[in-house]
Amino acid sequence: MKLQTLKHRSFRCIWLRETLLAAVVMIVIATPTMRAAKGSQPSETSASHHSFNEGWKFYKGEAEGAESPGFDDSSWRSLDLPHDWAIEGPFDIKYNARAGGLPFHGTGWYRKTFEIPAAAKDKLVFVTFEGAMYNAHVWVNGHFIGNRPFGYIEFQYDITGHLNSDGPNVIAVKLTPEDHSSRWYPGAGIYRDVWIDYKNTVHVAHMGTFVTTPEIDTNHATVAVETKIKATGNNHAITSKYEVLASRGQVVASTVATATDSGGDTMASATMQIDNPQLWQLDSPVLYTLRTTVFDHGNVVDTVQTRFGIRTLKFTKAGGFFLNGKHTRIQGVCLHHDNGPLGAVANPRAIERKLQIMKQMGVNSVRTSHNPPSRTLLDRCDEMGILVQVEAFDVWKIAKVPNGYNKFFDEWAERDIKDMVLRDRNHPSVFMWSIGNEILEQGNAKEGNRIAKLLNGYVKSLDTTRPTTCGFNYYPAPYKTGMAAQVDIAGMNYKPLAYGPAVDEFLPNTPVVGSETSSCTSSRGVYHLPIEKYQTHESQQVTSYDIIGPPWAYPPDIEFAALAQHPEVLGEYMWTGFDYLGEPTPYGGKDNSTNGYWNADWPARSSYFGAVDLSGFPKDRFYLYQSQWTNEPMVHVLPHWNWQDSGHETIPVFAYTNCEQVELFVNGTSAGRKTKGKDRSEIPVKFNRYEKDHMLTKYRLSWDVPYSPGSIRVVGYVDGKPVAQKEIKTAGAPAQVKLQADRTTISADGRDLSYVTVRIEDRDGNLCPLASNRVQFSVQGAGKIAAVGNGNAATTAPFIADHRDAFNGLCMLIIQSAKQPGEIMIKAESEGLSTDELALSVK
Repeated sequence: MKLQTLKHRSFRCIWLRETLLAAVVMIVIATPTMRAAKGSQPSETSASHHSFNEGWKFYKGEAEGAESPGFDDSSWRSLDLPHDWAIEGPFDIKYNARAGGLPFHGTGWYRKTFEIPAAAKDKLVFVTFEGAMYNAHVWVNGHFIGNRPFGYIEFQYDITGHLNSDGPNVIAVKLTPEDHSSRWYPGAGIYRDVWIDYKNTVHVAHMGTFVTTPEIDTNHATVAVETKIKATGNNHAITSKYEVLASRGQVVASTVATATDSGGDTMASATMQIDNPQLWQLDSPVLYTLRTTVFDHGNVVDTVQTRFGIRTLKFTKAGGFFLNGKHTRIQGVCLHHDNGPLGAVANPRAIERKLQIMKQMGVNSVRTSHNPPSRTLLDRCDEMGILVQVEAFDVWKIAKVPNGYNKFFDEWAERDIKDMVLRDRNHPSVFMWSIGNEILEQGNAKEGNRIAKLLNGYVKSLDTTRPTTCGFNYYPAPYKTGMAAQVDIAGMNYKPLAYGPAVDEFLPNTPVVGSETSSCTSSRGVYHLPIEKYQTHESQQVTSYDIIGPPWAYPPDIEFAALAQHPEVLGEYMWTGFDYLGEPTPYGGKDNSTNGYWNADWPARSSYFGAVDLSGFPKDRFYLYQSQWTNEPMVHVLPHWNWQDSGHETIPVFAYTNCEQVELFVNGTSAGRKTKGKDRSEIPVKFNRYEKDHMLTKYRLSWDVPYSPGSIRVVGYVDGKPVAQKEIKTAGAPAQVKLQADRTTISADGRDLSYVTVRIEDRDGNLCPLASNRVQFSVQGAGKIAAVGNGNAATTAPFIADHRDAFNGLCMLIIQSAKQPGEIMIKAESEGLSTDELALSVK
């Protein structure tokens, strides 16, 4: 049976009138995918592609003449990339808490001295920066090569003509990020990978391969390839051999194509057929590899391997989203690009771990808010089976902050969004392009429509196999003016009450997705009684009863109920999966405004929005989403059970579950069994356009329990049988430090990580939920401390340190491997507590 068929690079919309099947739009798509290699390899590789990360010099500040090859940088700091200079701090009230309270702006210089290998002296030489924050200026041997303002975009320079083939060469990079240039922590420095390529005069162009799968059925898949080939000089006879490799490296399809000149670019294209194709799916993300070998007069001049995949997408107004013909609800999260205590550094393990934690919550999609992501994130999503909405911009021409991307938009927007599409269009995980988020042009019908149409056109000129979208928050303005109709899918930010007839009046044929939802805030392990809706709390923390949010925000239950009522909505992207640096809402300031510094509630300096805190520890809200998004029986109970001397005699106990029933036991005695969906819990609710002051939610079960030290235990039942349970005991006084590594064996590559959870426990091994003991770390052997953290959004304690205070019983030690194998010995000490030690193996 045929799943879906699509003409090569076509984007088919089938409009069915209401008289046929209700107003339906079907967007049928079949696009790229690929097979994950052992060790999580990059999605595009070449024999000419080499890491350029090692052996750089760095200086923070003005350095007149530093672009000159003869400049003396001997006193500069030596380091390897990627590097984020700002995460080292210090936190200071003179910096903007809205951007993390860290020194990300100013001037920073990077220099590297290098030589061209003898075998590459007759080659073309290219340097690729995957991301540099921001306004990068690049020189080679004193010659100005180019400038790229947007800190999230990849760029490449041909530096051949400025090199010394014999002797040393110097590349210099100057970055000048400005204050008030970002609404969150952007990081600083060359924070993503850098590469150097040695190419023949005939070679595959940078981002020059495009793989699609236009026709798919159960027995066959057509693979269509387009290749842009750069050819310097004349008298070339260029052909391309294409081979499709399955997961074990076996060739399953091949063909040869002759390249032709096309308006200055040499292009090759071909189609192949794969028999019995394996589809890229969420639970089995099978990936293939396209091997492109370019010949000139019969001689091999370039070989490039590009991972891709085989899958179909369909978006309908009435029926929702279908992946490979199967209805799939988007269970998505918005993610900023920082990696918590590591800052903006695009570390592969940090990104992989973040995604693993999200999958445990039940996440099947990520929105890259609000910028193009790292290649690494997309590679991991390809391998792990996570769909991605890649977003281009947070701002167009109208500023949200005084020095934002709006300053560069007119000159750079077309090139930046096109480069985003060119780089990412072979990833099977990528299934939507977003042209913007909460753009202030929504209030200007003429300008908003013009720019939206323009950006949508730029995307479609390069990829018609995926739909476009945009995150709209000014309901109903962009719908009434027609701006929302400029994209294929309308993204609705925080408007669950408008799903259905309200928005369909303006967009009768356009699918809708909850592109940003909930914005609930909380602090891990913090519980304020009584349960009430407040704006801020004197503790600078937010209760983890999952009810607090800014005026536009609402508890997750509201979105769950709206989506249940409107199954035609594609799903949601909750704000946010992880806490992130900057934007410490509800503390500090007002969102989407240019009102300066958010330091009134210092030291609140990072997000409270996450279902997971900045160190990767799940909050209670993690389990509320897990109860809706997963099928493996689970049950979660809150709060902690250390309420002695608190002044509270009765404690509200909540359970989150995907089971049919939950029974609560207090000190071994049943407090009653309750049924999910039938026994509802009242929670306070207040947000824009919501008429009530509460909700009777069917997504939480609750009991009011007289406090008595001991334990609370919940048991989940399906068909009357116990299938899951969780217990929390009253902890005694802190007695010991305990270390738990997420991985006890890591790679000797100089960048692999082990995340070590540090617990403060009583003598019986119970977590002490109120403990704040300081833990001192010593690390010896084949590794070092990369960072420390604890998830506290309101502290100025440094991330780069050898100690950390626990926050509600937990803190995190992040260990980075050396480049040599060996063993890492970790010791954790805290005054008055027993010590713990842990050994890691580096191989």
